[in-house]
Amino acid sequence: MENRLRNLYALQLIDNSLDEIEELKGDLPAETREAEDKVASLQNQLATLDHEMKTSFAGRDNADSEIINLKGKLEKYKKQQFEVRNNKQYDALSREMDSATATIAKLEKEMETFEGRATTARTDIEALKTSLGEARTILDERRQALAEVSKSTEAEELKYAHQRQKVVARIDKSDLATYERIRKAKKGKAVVPVKRGACGGCYNKVPPQMLLELRHNNKLYMCEGCGRIVVSDELVGSTTLASAT
Repeated sequence: MENRLRNLYALQLIDNSLDEIEELKGDLPAETREAEDKVASLQNQLATLDHEMKTSFAGRDNADSEIINLKGKLEKYKKQQFEVRNNKQYDALSREMDSATATIAKLEKEMETFEGRATTARTDIEALKTSLGEARTILDERRQALAEVSKSTEAEELKYAHQRQKVVARIDKSDLATYERIRKAKKGKAVVPVKRGACGGCYNKVPPQMLLELRHNNKLYMCEGCGRIVVSDELVGSTTLASAT
């Protein structure tokens, strides 16, 4: 059990170092992610508008084609009216003509609607392309700035990342899952030492009985105040990155 605790604390030490390196980068990582999200969002909007424009133009063209077809039928019906021999045939042709005329009127309105949608989408696309270009420029600047900062810490990051892999390989999966869950919830601090009888995370007093039991290093103890894993001073004093890896 002592090795389990030692490995978890060693992992925390490594992550502390990685967190410190990340802090040196300031807001650049967050700003870069924000810029990436904005570019992705604009690209999605652009794709949606492009689809809307193409669909609307297709709808307009289909309506126009149908109108041309119906107008051709109307001309044919007009000629046929002069050739009918009885009122029944004349009335049937009249109904066909009325139906075609009504359909043409409906299709013409649809054409206007499709044309309006397509024009609006095309205008919005042009505006979005400008915004996307600006967003990409900002993203490139953020990435370049982040790359320059990261370059100065690259060797150190690689060293700690390698150490982390070695330690993680020795940690039980359930312990690692607990560690990662607490770390995420507690701003990176999952394992903390007890300092002067208090939790090193929330500074609440640790019950005397737990203080005694902690020295045995034979159980995973959680702070009653913040839920972090607490370890004894003895374990902290004998654990270093060099000894852990």
